[in-house]
Amino acid sequence: MSSQVQQVRKQVEQLRREASAQRVSVSQASHDLKKFVEDHQSEDILVNGFAIQKENPFKEKSSCILL
Repeated sequence: MSSQVQQVRKQVEQLRREASAQRVSVSQASHDLKKFVEDHQSEDILVNGFAIQKENPFKEKSSCILL
């Protein structure tokens, strides 16, 4: 019985936290996200690639050649 009460209290507390969270409209959030991406585009490795290929952790280390 007491475990059920504790679960309900946790749920109520979670709902109170969610209700008090500051809301932002989707259009404002998407605008902010777009601005962030545009501002940090010059630092993005996926867009610009690696300046030095040795820094690329995804580069194949070596290839296997069978004779």
